[in-house]
Amino acid sequence: MSEEMPQTAAAEAVAVPKKKSEGSLLPLLLDFGPLLVFFAVFKLTQSDGAALASTRAAINGTLAFMLAILVAVAVSKWRLGRVSPMLWLSAVLVVGFGALTVYFNDERFIQIKPTIIYSGFAALLLGGWMMGKPLLRYLLQAAYDGLDETGWLKLSRNWGLFFVVMALINEGLRQFLTFETWLTVKVWGVTALSFLFAMSQIPMLMKHGLALEGAEAKD
Repeated sequence: MSEEMPQTAAAEAVAVPKKKSEGSLLPLLLDFGPLLVFFAVFKLTQSDGAALASTRAAINGTLAFMLAILVAVAVSKWRLGRVSPMLWLSAVLVVGFGALTVYFNDERFIQIKPTIIYSGFAALLLGGWMMGKPLLRYLLQAAYDGLDETGWLKLSRNWGLFFVVMALINEGLRQFLTFETWLTVKVWGVTALSFLFAMSQIPMLMKHGLALEGAEAKD
């Protein structure tokens, strides 16, 4: 789902707006709107909670999710003039795994998608960190104003480790929870956890030059 990161919930939560003027609701809606559409359609079309009804609701939600993510890409290009790498990645994976979900009539494909996104980002970020290349800077298109090289490296490492943990959590959740419970935890719990982790990185970032509105960066 959208992230997730990249536009997965977790992935997109990395990009905390650097200034209030850039912190409009539109980027947030583009990142998390499709996931909320999926959740809403699943809930609205679910009937008696039977396994078959739950699968039908998951298929309905997946179709809505695929359409919503494509709309998000179009709106991002139209209103912001660009589409972030994370949103592109989320769109490709949502459409790809969504098509598999619908074709095989199996919601497990949509549950596996976050694990693949988290694992992919973890491999990229930790691999870049080990080579001394802060790949997160390129994914976020330099969203953190003033952050120095060491700060970018630390941020890439920290988020890489976070994504490893999130991949393991997602695998545990999908193995032991029903699809409905998994979806609820994914939409609300994972999103909240991602934002809390993003906020926890700000003190470290400010020590490495991050410029926040109304605050002076300290060494």
